[in-house]
Amino acid sequence: MSSTQGTDLKARLLQQECHFTWALNNNEVDLNYLLNRLEEQFSLDLGKEARVARTRSCMGFVKFLQGSNTEALSNFEKSVELIKAHGKDSDKLLVVAYGDLAWLYYHMGNFAECEMYLNKLREIKEKYPSVPYAEVLGEKGWTFLRFSLKYYERAKECFKKALDLVPENAEWNSGLAIALYRTEIVGIGCAPETSDAVNQLRRAIATNPDDDVLKVLLALRLAVFKKYSEAESLVEQALERSPEHPHVIRYVGKYLRNAGSVDRSIALLKKALEKVSNKAFIHHQLGLCYKQKIMKLKQAGSHHTKGAEIKRAQEQCIYHLEMAIKLKTRFILAMAELALQYGFNRDISRAEEMFQKAFQAAKEKKDNYQAVHVFYAEFQQYVMRCEPAAIKHYIECLKINPNQFEGKKSAKSLRQIAERRIGNNPNDGEAFGILGIIHKERGEKQQAIECFEKALTYVDNEEYLSDLCELRLSLQ
Repeated sequence: MSSTQGTDLKARLLQQECHFTWALNNNEVDLNYLLNRLEEQFSLDLGKEARVARTRSCMGFVKFLQGSNTEALSNFEKSVELIKAHGKDSDKLLVVAYGDLAWLYYHMGNFAECEMYLNKLREIKEKYPSVPYAEVLGEKGWTFLRFSLKYYERAKECFKKALDLVPENAEWNSGLAIALYRTEIVGIGCAPETSDAVNQLRRAIATNPDDDVLKVLLALRLAVFKKYSEAESLVEQALERSPEHPHVIRYVGKYLRNAGSVDRSIALLKKALEKVSNKAFIHHQLGLCYKQKIMKLKQAGSHHTKGAEIKRAQEQCIYHLEMAIKLKTRFILAMAELALQYGFNRDISRAEEMFQKAFQAAKEKKDNYQAVHVFYAEFQQYVMRCEPAAIKHYIECLKINPNQFEGKKSAKSLRQIAERRIGNNPNDGEAFGILGIIHKERGEKQQAIECFEKALTYVDNEEYLSDLCELRLSLQ
């Protein structure tokens, strides 16, 4: 093949809609963990050719990223077989699979096969000239949803565009509902009537009346709005209809833990461990359950009377978090939680070592860095009893994003520290400075100015002075 032909082929490949052109960064995901999730999905989607075909395509791309072209080819070809078995009018569904095959053959140096699939794609586009195809947008949305949380916003846009073309499609309504559930931030004053996630989950359930996972997701979100009666009814329906479905068990376990029914949640999640291949998430949830159980035991009686039970719960908490990390090596939230639990268990050196690993993984993945800061701040505050270090990391967390859950949590902890210190000493300039930082990061400029002015009457601090000058200038 001449260089001109090669350039032309590459230009045609870049115009295709498939996994190879969707800018999926393999550095942003644990590929082995993703494979486990995809394999689990096969068993859940048996008999549903279109869904299994979609999973096969995604698995083929992951196998390519892992350097296994033979396995990638096998998965892409199986995807084509399943789509063709789906019935007539399947051409649009073949666009992604043919695009993947064209790219794979290009990378394998088989340019004749590559050209053949590009010609097949040209024929489909000639037959259906109106683009984009809703079928392609839908598959793209599911790929983004599965690949990494970094792509959730892109998933939402794909599902919305697909639904603009085919509003009643059950699959894409479901995809949009899940994407909204995972991305929506519930703020103060929000109501279920104005929640995009709640409204879309209701719409998705209407188009997918047999999908009990959607019902539990709606229950979890309604519980945030304190709509417990409807939430519990949905949970009961889901458990009654799908008592063996691993995702139903997983999310019901989370619902029960959030509702305070820790022992029921533990029993359900342990049952789920026997049924799912993606065990890391379940182990993490079990760790959180035992963490909550420890807190309940400490509140219920003295450490002397509950000591043995607390010790057992702490051992279980650490065991399940360690298992989560063993199964998913860069599970950052589990790493940070485990580090904190090592701290509470007075294993300080292991705690520090695990926190450093969590910070490093968060930097590399550019993900959950804010969460690691808040965990480390809690470690410094409650384990090491080092308030200055805790304040430093709470502030670092707050500055990354004050509107995220972790940012709000840090602001609350900082406010409690500041108000306690001011109660003990009304002339504590640093405490007023902390309040100033909270107001500044939340965009409350006038309140921040007042706090910094008060802080500077008691302490000489260049950072507070710089912040004060910056805020005054912004209001001119």
